[in-house]
Amino acid sequence: MTIRVLIVDDQQLVRAGLHMLCATDTELEVVGQAASGAEAVRLAERTAPDVVLMDLRMPGMDGIRATERILATRPAIRVVALTTFDDDDHLYPALAAGACGFLVKDASPTDLLDGIRRAAGGESPFSQAVLQRLVASAVTARRVDRSADSAAPQGLTRREAEVLTLVSAGLSNAEIAERLHLGVTTVKTHIGNLMTKTGATNRVRLAVLGAGQR
Repeated sequence: MTIRVLIVDDQQLVRAGLHMLCATDTELEVVGQAASGAEAVRLAERTAPDVVLMDLRMPGMDGIRATERILATRPAIRVVALTTFDDDDHLYPALAAGACGFLVKDASPTDLLDGIRRAAGGESPFSQAVLQRLVASAVTARRVDRSADSAAPQGLTRREAEVLTLVSAGLSNAEIAERLHLGVTTVKTHIGNLMTKTGATNRVRLAVLGAGQR
């Protein structure tokens, strides 16, 4: 199955590099490139991508507002925010806007391609360092909503508690499966159960909850 990708970045060199990278993977098809948030909204409507690689800092309509606009009309699209080391102030707004994950721009080609595939598959790809910063910031400043931050993990099985700990450490589903000698589908089931039991609405809030319980 081909994964349709829309690339959004105001720097032409970055767009070209991402396009060339995607072209190395036969599972990916770049269906458009946008240099602004407004253009991204128009192209997303016209091309119906599966995954949008979204720069957060752009003049005019930024990536956060563009994410909101895109998901308002096409909620099935998976938006992955592209971030830099000093972009932390944009992460929570992007998450609130509906971004499903964050990847750093200087990630390895393998990690970027894997992140696109994981997003298309319904996962939330996060560069581990970014997720750890989000978790640390949220636990310290309590910047997430109380329903997720204060939810006590009542009634968790031993295995669910183990999965929660590994989610808070930033591990992907595949990494958790390998660590616990489980199938990836089983890990996904555990994470779904954890979200139901804790009230966490996404993987970041689940990770924050797990970090707060350690």
